Formats: sequence, structure tokens, C-alpha cells
Amino acid sequence: MDLNIILLQLQTDNEEDIERLLYQYNGENNLTFTFDPKGEDLRSRLCQGLLTVLGRQVGPRCQSTCLETLRILSRDKRVLGPVGTREGMLVLAGLARLRGGAEGGDSLQREVQIEEKERVVVEALKCLCNVVFNSTAAQQVGADVQLARGLCARLHAARTGRHEVGLFSLRLLFLLSALRPDVRGALRRELCALGLLKEVLECTLDVRWVGPYEVAPLDPQALPIPAEDNERAMEALKALFNLTLSDTSDEDGDHQLRLITAIMRHLLMLKTQAEDKTEEAHSHAINLLSNLPVPCLDVLIDVPVQGGQEEYSGKNMDVVQVLLDFMEKRIDKQGANFKEGLTPVLSLLTEGSRYHREIRRYIKTQVLPPLKEVKVRPEIGSTIRNKLVRLMTHVDMGVKQSAAEFLFVLCKENVDNLLKYAGYGNAAGLLVARGLLAGGRGETKYSDDEDSDTEEYKSAKPFINPITGHVEEPMPNPIEEMTEEQKEYEAQELVNMFDKLSRQQLIRPMGVRRDGSLAPLEEALRQPTTDSCSSDSD
Repeated sequence: MDLNIILLQLQTDNEEDIERLLYQYNGENNLTFTFDPKGEDLRSRLCQGLLTVLGRQVGPRCQSTCLETLRILSRDKRVLGPVGTREGMLVLAGLARLRGGAEGGDSLQREVQIEEKERVVVEALKCLCNVVFNSTAAQQVGADVQLARGLCARLHAARTGRHEVGLFSLRLLFLLSALRPDVRGALRRELCALGLLKEVLECTLDVRWVGPYEVAPLDPQALPIPAEDNERAMEALKALFNLTLSDTSDEDGDHQLRLITAIMRHLLMLKTQAEDKTEEAHSHAINLLSNLPVPCLDVLIDVPVQGGQEEYSGKNMDVVQVLLDFMEKRIDKQGANFKEGLTPVLSLLTEGSRYHREIRRYIKTQVLPPLKEVKVRPEIGSTIRNKLVRLMTHVDMGVKQSAAEFLFVLCKENVDNLLKYAGYGNAAGLLVARGLLAGGRGETKYSDDEDSDTEEYKSAKPFINPITGHVEEPMPNPIEEMTEEQKEYEAQELVNMFDKLSRQQLIRPMGVRRDGSLAPLEEALRQPTTDSCSSDSD
């Protein structure tokens, strides 16, 4: 469609003709996300023309149609110059009923009484989301005109308004808090957004408190979360994730974070109307829990144990089992991005196990039960232990480190225990990174409870290859039938090959220092041993 015709029509006062042309343009471009660079100037002028029309007193139908066109154009970050100005942002904020601070929410409930006016608010919020996401200038203006304050006022006042108004208000709050650290700080310190978003979740998820940090248990006959409530909850979780990126140390903040932890426990026990949406909601809850101080995680298990629930040492392990099931499901997901999908839950379970003894001991019973089968390599098989050991040699460094650290913590950071379950070959990367190639323990102090070995493991232990972590079948000795001269010749050939590769710098022989870290072989050999440094004097 020729944009020049639309530009000429925008200069008139005929709302019907403007609406007719824009409706046609919107229908043709509703699914357009990439634009021809040659038309940038025309599209930029169209943005300015639309803002001019929206600044006039036109009817709500014309307003919503203009905003829909502007939303389509705002997908192209190169034409947002007119919209990212103070004047353009104020026009959109006014149509979204976000101006005037605390009056924003009240005016929405007073004025938006009919479907057309509500549609204007929703379309204006959608435009603001696109513009803020695609324009750094708009992000700065949004901070200057305090869009976040208007959004908080909206959320305070309108708990049960139209779904899309709440959804896109939360999404815009998420974008502002993600893209502007100064807005994120103001939301926490001045606007008390942590408590506000907690209240949004309480309302959306129908939370009923029965204790200081205890939500009423779910009714077994309860229906799944409605799709619209789930959408709003996820936007609130994303905004909360941003607000909890920085640490909080005040007493009130700790109280709020414990309440949020309890709500996350409640959410992890809920189901939505679709399995993929349940997984997505649980993923956002896990991301948020990973941001919270580790001491808050005791809220996850300090709830009464009901009939049929997972219990360990008097603690309710239902939600821990949910997290383990989620982790295994993510590991099994074909073609998944492990770094984004798996590492958050691994990190959460690792930190929870490191600082909460009951969580660690319960998870170990599920992940690292007493060894019985020692004839198969630890990375081969379908158990959760096998899957995690396989990840210890994953190509992604973050995934590899997360899986190894998780198993190391379950072994109470004891190198011998880790080698028992994973083998030296799989654990070498972690041991190098931690300077523990010579054995020993990590820095965290753990309880003195003993690990008991099965009779099968005790009897097979002397025959286990420490590198592969399993009992190998006897292999024929390749030098058994060689003469001594042949053995000496082959040994010298091997030395020569290593020497050649070393001089060509294709390999570099390494040794282990006394502190367990790697060093070039010549340096490791020069370092005096403990025995040579300490001798009894006469």
C-alpha cells in the first residue's frame, strides 16, 4: 500500500477515511516483522503523522486503529525517532492512562467503561512495550517521565481489571526494570515494587496464608491455573527476577523474600491447562528462586507433611522432588539449550544442597544412591546419575561446570567420593578448576554423617579402574610376548614421540603441584616435596 496516500489523509480531519486506510494497512502488515530499508523515511514520517493524529481529540476507534498501525511500525527500530521523544512518549503514556502518578489506576477504572476505550489502553501499552524494547532514547524518556510510577499505581489500583491491561502493564514494567538499572533501583527503594508484585502473585494465584511463610495446601480436586492468570503470573515473575538481581539486606526485604519463596513453592506445586505452560511457569519460578538468598530456601521444606507427600528427616520434600523431576525432564529434552534451560535448576539445587543438610541428603538418595552396579561406566545408563555424569564432559563449559559442581556438593565436596561415583576421567575438569587433582576436600564444611558402601561395591573396589570408574574386563597384555629388547625399543620410541610433540608445542607435559593445581612438568618436578623440606634434626 502506498504510504504517501496515508500521509496525505492524516493531514485531514476525516476520521472515517483515516481509519479506513489504516485498517487496510494493518490487515496487510499485521504479520510483518522485517521491513524494506528503502521505505524508512516514509515509515518515520508515518510515525510522526500518527502521533499528531493521536494528539488531537479523535474518537476511541480511530485512536485504537492509529495505535495498531504504530505498534506494527514500532517493530522497526530504525524509524522510532519521532516516537522516542518526550512528546511522543507522553502521548502514548496518556493514552495508556499512565500519566499523573497515583491517579493512573483510578482514572482507568472511572473512564474505561466500554470496550473501545479499553482497547485504546491495551494498544497504547503494546506500543510502549515495543518502543521501549527497540529504542534506547525511549528507555531514557520512560525513566525521565516516570512510567514505572504510573505502572505501579495502575497495579495497585486495578487488581481485577481487564486481563490484557494487567498483562501488558506487567510486561512494560519488566522491560523497564530489565533495560534501566536506575528504574530497577527506584522500583525497589521508592516504589516498593517487591511487595506490590508479591501482592499481584497472591491475587493471581489465589494464595491463602495459613502460617507466617506457609500457603494453604492445594485441594487435590483443584482446577489448573487458567491460561490468562498464568500469563500474568509469568510476567510478574520476570519483573521480580529483575528486582532481585541486586542483593537485599534489610529486615523487611528478607521478610518479603521469604514470602516470595513460599509463593514460589505454591506455584511449583500447581499445574496449568497445558504441560508446556506448566514447565514454562516452573522455569520462571526456578529462575527467581536462584536469585533469592540461600537461607530463604528453608521455606521450601519447612511446611507440614501431609499424607502421601515426600518426607525426609521430618521435612516436606515435595517441592524438592518437583525440582528434581524438572531437572531430569530438561536433561532429556532433545535439542534443548542446556545453558538457559538446565543450569538455573542445577544452580538452585546445588546451593540448596550446600547450605541445607536435609535437602542435600534427600537429593543424594535420589541421585547418588549406594553403588551396586560397578561393571558399567558411570556415564552409561538411564539413571539420573548417569545423565549428570555425561554432562560433566558436555561441550558447553557452563553446563559442564554446573553438573560437576552439583555432584561434587552431593559428595560433600570430597574428591574420593566424587571419583567413586563419576570416575577420574569425568571429574578431571572440576578437579583442575578447583585445584584438587591431588585429592582432598572443598572449602565448605559439611556434617559428619558417614557414607555407607554396599557389599557389592566393597568387594569390587580393588578392581575398579579409577579413571573410568568401573570394573573393566581383563584385557590382553600387548607386551606379554615381547622380548626385553623389544620392550626397551618400544619404550624409547614412545619417549621420542612425546619429545617431538613437546618440542613442536603440540602438547605440553604437565605435573601436579603440592597444592593440587596443574603446572608445567619441569616446574612441578623442581618444587620440593614435603619429605625433602622437613627432616628431623639430631
